[in-house]
Amino acid sequence: MEGSESEAVFDGLNLNPQLFCNEVLNNVDDMLDEAFDFFYQDASTKLNIEDTQRSQDLKKGVDCIRQSVQSVLDKQLAAWENYILRHCFALPRGFRMPNTDESNENGLDLGALFDPDIDAQLDSLREKLAEVGKESEMLNQEIQALERKSTGNAGYINEAVQLCEQNSMHELFQEMVTTASELGMKMGKLNSNKIEETEQMKTKRIYSTEMDLSAINPAKGLSKVKLDDLEEFASVMKIPLAVGCCAISTLVNQQNELQSIRLIHKTLKLASQQLSHAMTRENSSSTCCNSHFMT
Repeated sequence: MEGSESEAVFDGLNLNPQLFCNEVLNNVDDMLDEAFDFFYQDASTKLNIEDTQRSQDLKKGVDCIRQSVQSVLDKQLAAWENYILRHCFALPRGFRMPNTDESNENGLDLGALFDPDIDAQLDSLREKLAEVGKESEMLNQEIQALERKSTGNAGYINEAVQLCEQNSMHELFQEMVTTASELGMKMGKLNSNKIEETEQMKTKRIYSTEMDLSAINPAKGLSKVKLDDLEEFASVMKIPLAVGCCAISTLVNQQNELQSIRLIHKTLKLASQQLSHAMTRENSSSTCCNSHFMT
């Protein structure tokens, strides 16, 4: 198709192929200039040769490279321009743009291409999509608020757990002090009973003339007391000390204060029970000895 006819068709479509090609070529030239300018500035900065003779030499070298690249690129772009004008913007012979009068004569209704119902449905869908987007944004905000609230509640729960552990530790410590006090009282009472029993034995030994001396001889001990009872009493008296040493060692090795205090508390209770058992055994032995002296 001749050039004048093609230009008339493109003018009717408000399109100029040559103007399009010129804009593309100008954009390529601008990008090439910016690239080489950046290359020159960056090289000057890194080589620290600004405002020197070496900077001028670098400028000449960069311009030489630019001219070489520009020459090759111009040839390639000229071939591209020729191809696009000959093939992409070429119109077949006899091509004519349809006009409105001919379309009406052929029974083609351009308004039939647009359906108001479809447009209304599209508008409705767009509105629904916008509403869904707003709801989604609100839900995301609520989720973030709930996450912040959950984080705050977790902090409060941790504080409450720490307070409970501290209170529990304080109660265990108070109970441990009470148990230790009771243990001290029982040990004092046991010592008092031993002293009182010793004094009674001394008094009876002085005033009794018919008593068997072997029963009160300190070198031989009480003949009526069984050896098993004495060994059991000795082992019972050793248990609190051994368990206490074990508890102290465990307290040093363990890093959890609450577990350590619970272990000491358990140890003191065990020692108190052992001491009560020992006192009961001692009272029974004293009763047997008194009965022996009376007989």
